[in-house]
Amino acid sequence: MPLYRYRAIDARGKLVSGDLDARDEEELERRLLAMELELTRWREIRPLKFLGRRRVRRKDLINFAIHLEQLLRAGVPVLEGLEDIRKGTESPIFRGVVATLLADIEGGKSLSEAMARHPEAFDEVFISLVRAGEHSGRLHEVFHQIAEALKWQDEIISQTVRAVMYPAFVLVVVMGVVTFMMVYLVPRLVGFLTGLGQEIPLRTQLLIATSNAFVDYWYLIVGLPVAVFLLYRMLYRSSPLFQIFADRWKLRLPVVGPILEKISMARLANYFALTYGAGINVLESLQLCETVVGNAHIRKGLVDAQQYLREGENISSAFEKTKLFPVLVIRMLRVGEGTGALDEALMNVAYFYERDVRESIDKMQSMIEPTLTVILGVILGWVMLSVLGPIYDNIAKLVV
Repeated sequence: MPLYRYRAIDARGKLVSGDLDARDEEELERRLLAMELELTRWREIRPLKFLGRRRVRRKDLINFAIHLEQLLRAGVPVLEGLEDIRKGTESPIFRGVVATLLADIEGGKSLSEAMARHPEAFDEVFISLVRAGEHSGRLHEVFHQIAEALKWQDEIISQTVRAVMYPAFVLVVVMGVVTFMMVYLVPRLVGFLTGLGQEIPLRTQLLIATSNAFVDYWYLIVGLPVAVFLLYRMLYRSSPLFQIFADRWKLRLPVVGPILEKISMARLANYFALTYGAGINVLESLQLCETVVGNAHIRKGLVDAQQYLREGENISSAFEKTKLFPVLVIRMLRVGEGTGALDEALMNVAYFYERDVRESIDKMQSMIEPTLTVILGVILGWVMLSVLGPIYDNIAKLVV
């Protein structure tokens, strides 16, 4: 469906603008009238293919799920609830999405069918849970569960960003200092050292060689990591086998690998419990979980587990045969099968991994900060020793 950028006038005569999906200009005008806006100007937005469509913020989805859960629990009809959300939404992108949902539902579609037309806002898990809630009559409970899952996901992401931002900043500073010394400072000291007329020690020769490499091959030092990154992204997107290989390698990285594995397992357990508890069968739940684990190697394990299930294995045996999932996951699956409370057992797994992820991220951050500080200190010490050492030796000879 085309995306239009519009300008319109509201009931108070104020000029407003935003983006809205519509089949054509007539539908755009009808939807804006439903939003109490009078269209004045519009144009179709044709995004570049490599940029894709702008996705809706997770914050808007969380507020959407919370507000709709509260309104439905209070007995407010879906249409009225969506209208209230549309009026209270600050994001013009999401306001346009909600307006489209309203128009589609008024046209006879269900809420899940209307959501399916907006993959930039609602993923497969979101849509499947809403569909299950519609069939079971527990839509407000489903939206509560979705809101909790989205809030947990947002918290994990924010913790990861906080853990990465400071070390990344320190690393940039370290690289900047090293580059400045190698490109600007060391070459000016080399002339002074060579003018002393004495033999240059090995550590100073290594420093000079490093400085010359920075000056003469700076384009390789800068361009090679960029080229490797772009090649990695291209292979990752185009080759499923490379995806599996790369993601398996990520899980084996020291310090970072176990954290990535715990995050994937927490997502798997959380969404498996969420979908299964909403009334979705095991195979379909696992298919939906493939989209949220965020790791191709673990995703392949889920595909293998589904195949074992089709061959007649129970859930815990199917997961155990993949030889990929931790003992805790398999044990809790076995407990859930035995008690008939699989969703509760999975939520226990999710809780354990959520807590473990937080602790692991805190430990990683506490380890990275002093490590980078030590690295910077070693580099500075090497430079100072290599430069001041010959000067000190020459002064010592003069004194003698």
